[in-house]
Amino acid sequence: MRAHEAGALHGDIGNRGPAWLRPPQDVNALVPQLWPRTVRRAEAGAVEIGGVSVLDLAAEYGTPAYFLDEDDLRSRCRDFAAAFAGADVYYAGKSFLCKAVVKVINEEGLFLDVCSGGELAVALAAGFPAERMGFHGNNKSVSELTRALDAGVGRIILDSFQEIDRLTALARESGKRPKVLIRVTVGVEAHTHEFIATAHEDQKFGFSLAGGAAFEAAIRVLDEDVLDLHGLHSHIGSQIFDTSGFEVATRRVLELQAQIRDARGVELEELDLGGGFGIAYTTQDDPSPAGDLAKRINKIVDAECAAENLRRPRLSIEPGRAIVGPAVFTLYEVGTVKDVDGIRTYVSVDGGMSDNIRTALYDASYSATLAGRKSDAPPLLARVVGKHCESGDIVVKDEFLPADVQPGDLLAVPGTGAYCRSMASNYNHVPRPPVVAVRDGASRVIVRRETEDDLLALDVG
Repeated sequence: MRAHEAGALHGDIGNRGPAWLRPPQDVNALVPQLWPRTVRRAEAGAVEIGGVSVLDLAAEYGTPAYFLDEDDLRSRCRDFAAAFAGADVYYAGKSFLCKAVVKVINEEGLFLDVCSGGELAVALAAGFPAERMGFHGNNKSVSELTRALDAGVGRIILDSFQEIDRLTALARESGKRPKVLIRVTVGVEAHTHEFIATAHEDQKFGFSLAGGAAFEAAIRVLDEDVLDLHGLHSHIGSQIFDTSGFEVATRRVLELQAQIRDARGVELEELDLGGGFGIAYTTQDDPSPAGDLAKRINKIVDAECAAENLRRPRLSIEPGRAIVGPAVFTLYEVGTVKDVDGIRTYVSVDGGMSDNIRTALYDASYSATLAGRKSDAPPLLARVVGKHCESGDIVVKDEFLPADVQPGDLLAVPGTGAYCRSMASNYNHVPRPPVVAVRDGASRVIVRRETEDDLLALDVG
């Protein structure tokens, strides 16, 4: 293996890799913004989380595995709750959901956003108060809506005229009057991947503002007077760093709210601006602290309410991946290291696209570090790939690793708390990894590793 020559720009461990980046001065360094808050590298060389070495964790739980820093998760919950004091902060169930995480979210006083019957079932099984839940989704079934009504879900976000009719009929039949929000497509192009931008006109979510559908939906709900129209909802996308999109979205949603007031004399009580705040996957990413986001967004809401002469509605916010995403890293074991004719070095690990599909699906960038030991070897620009029978099975497109990386080494990939386990699959019939929570020197399995028996249990032959 050959270490790549220095390029034109300075990098650090965790830089995504175009070869023009200069290798890091210290290949053993951990960039704090990329890792859970209790992660450090011990003097002996191994990475630790919550005071526990990855060597011990790998020995006990195997690899690949997701490791959750519970103190980090709780502190991020508290950061957003404190920053958006007076608002309702919703944890995104779709980012990662299990009963243990639901209990943490409940204990920290957050609200919970679910978008399927399965997510609702997990939340209810964990004892989460239904009145602090929101139910999203562009195609909720009759059975899902019925269960939400029966459970007393605090708000249901309406996404189509068919859903208005469906829920109205169910509510009339049951005698219940659920709180609902109208999801508004505001026509804002968020600066993010096209698959996770959700407010431009040509996509499946919500009611178009420009075409008048959002106003028509609100008027229909008010005139039927079966559902309790509590507010408006806007979500412009995910992995967003720039708050300028929220300014445009807020202005347009509050203009709609003023139209509704003028037409029916009703000032709606809630404004949900979504969120989808970005996190650091590489050192190229620079996410804002929760406090800075809150200041900017509250300033926007105050200004736009004043412009429309509206009473300030109660704000709801959905930070998305920003709560759980940075709290987890995935630990792998290296299986092979292959130098392809000096073109590229491939470092293959024992997981891949079955435990992290985002690189293949979104062309997402990740970082990696040699986690089980320190190395004095020079940096090598490598590609970390998985074990699946797919050329697109890439975990980290480009990363500087020590040139002596070898089979049996442990690699850690940060920023895998959101969507990795949620979107995990059994491609190639590979069992999904466990999720292990670590705190104060102790670890516990919160989602166990799948087994081949689990895979066969569904196969009825």
